[in-house]
Amino acid sequence: MYEKFEKLLAAKGVTPYRVHKDTGISSATLSDWKNGKSEPKKDKIEKICKYFDVPLSYFYGDDDEKESGEKYYLNDETAKAAQEIFENKELRALFDVARNADPEDLKALHSMALALRRKERGDQDDTGC
Repeated sequence: MYEKFEKLLAAKGVTPYRVHKDTGISSATLSDWKNGKSEPKKDKIEKICKYFDVPLSYFYGDDDEKESGEKYYLNDETAKAAQEIFENKELRALFDVARNADPEDLKALHSMALALRRKERGDQDDTGC
C-alpha cells in the first residue's frame, strides 16, 4: 500500500511531512507504514484519500484496473456521486445492499430510482405506485 501512497506524493509534489502536518496523521505512523511495521487503519486511508482527492478504491480496488489507467466508473460525474454516497454514513448502506442483492433486486431498485427521477422532474409516474 505504501507504494500507492508514494505515487500520490510524487504526483502531487508533496512530502510525507506535509501530509502529516495537513492531515494530523503522525510521522511515526507514516514511517511504520513505509517500513512495513504496520498497515494503515481505514480512518487514516480515508484521510489520505480525502487529502489527495482520490477514491478509497485507489488503495482498496483492483490493482490491474489502476495500473492500466482505467476507472471503475467511466463517467466522472458518476464517480463523484458514488464517492459522495460512500462517504455519507446514512447513504453508505446503499453499497452494502447492492453488494449482496440478487440481480432481480437490483433491477427493482433501478426501476424505483428511475421512477423517483421521473417524479422529481415532474414527468408522469407510470409505475402504478
